[in-house]
Amino acid sequence: MTEKLIKSKIRVKKHGEVFTPKSIVNLMLNQPEIQEKLNSLTATFLEPAAGEGAFLLEILRRKLRLALDLSETLIEYEENILIALTSLYGIELLEDNCRRLRMNMLYVFHAIYGKNVMRKFSAKVNKKVINSAKVIIRANIVQGDALNYINNKNEPIILSEWIVLPIKYRVRKIQRTEYTLESIINRNQPTETSISSQVEEFNLFADLLEDDNVKQKNIIKYIPIKIIDIYKQLVKIEGKENGSIPNKNESVFIGGYSSK
Repeated sequence: MTEKLIKSKIRVKKHGEVFTPKSIVNLMLNQPEIQEKLNSLTATFLEPAAGEGAFLLEILRRKLRLALDLSETLIEYEENILIALTSLYGIELLEDNCRRLRMNMLYVFHAIYGKNVMRKFSAKVNKKVINSAKVIIRANIVQGDALNYINNKNEPIILSEWIVLPIKYRVRKIQRTEYTLESIINRNQPTETSISSQVEEFNLFADLLEDDNVKQKNIIKYIPIKIIDIYKQLVKIEGKENGSIPNKNESVFIGGYSSK
């Protein structure tokens, strides 16, 4: 079956959209300098014109194989596949491609996880793992213009860094920190995320904004959490002095793993 490398001549003319053949993807990923990175669960890859995921999907498959090889227990395997997923980032200009890319990433992750968890560990798929995968994919795969650092809403592109913390009391936790793409390129500080910019996605915060007299910027920072519990998206709200806010500096479960 012949690979379809373009969707239409109009899209090629308007956006320069041409998909990369699998043979070229494998040729590039098989280069020695790339192979070294593919042998690390945490080595990061960013595809700034991701399309439907030709590169990211193949990298994901290879990293999931590595995760299986490195895992002796079911817990290790489920943590390692999520760690592998956090290392992959994509930015895509066109909405339909971005939607398809997210679906493809989740499909490949779910299929490989489901097969391996049954064959090697005689277990069933854990919904926590799938829900955490959804959160990671939504955070790491963004619709936007990578050249101008803006997303489809004309706002700065924000990506999450996921750092695996040292094991403590036999528990591996992960720290999520948000950066704008521009700050990543320029090696600047993490972004400060205000509640007002999050209300559309996380309705849980709506009650905190009902008082029209409260005008303040409240900083959202993710707190360290078990890797398998990424889906909970626990955050700390740090209120500033211009007004008051109930329960500031409180951990909040925002549970935003639904695909929108």
